[in-house]
Amino acid sequence: MDLFEHSYQQKVKAEAPLADRMRPRTLDEFVGQDHIVGTGRLLRRAIIADQLSSLIFFGPPGTGKTTLARIIAQTTRAHFIAINAVLAGVKDIREAIATATDRGKYHQQKTILFVDEVHRFNKSQQDALLPWVENDTIILITDFHGEKKPLKLATMRTSQL
Repeated sequence: MDLFEHSYQQKVKAEAPLADRMRPRTLDEFVGQDHIVGTGRLLRRAIIADQLSSLIFFGPPGTGKTTLARIIAQTTRAHFIAINAVLAGVKDIREAIATATDRGKYHQQKTILFVDEVHRFNKSQQDALLPWVENDTIILITDFHGEKKPLKLATMRTSQL
């Protein structure tokens, strides 16, 4: 990151919508889902111990799935990459994998890949993720809205929750 990029990032951060600026940034600020991320619960302990596997969050829009994924990345100090399955293709997945590989190789940093609306990926897109999830190049966190189109079993077998 150069000086201009840093300045631009600060400007974007300062001018972000109110909802984004008010978004919780830590597990303690996160409201709701106490049965999952409350004090002493399994997911919270896994996050704090940095012992996560891939996760699938289920629920309607606006319930904090993306926010929780960002909090997990920040808490575990993992690099966070977010893509939207409606807009992304295999090329985007390959770019995310390349970034994750470089982060792991050069910075010893894990990468969390958050795929919004993963149920919209076709089979080849889901299959493109599978080897990288299985060999721990990425920690895949996805959200699922309960649409009729199911996730492929290969992707689901590597995930929990």
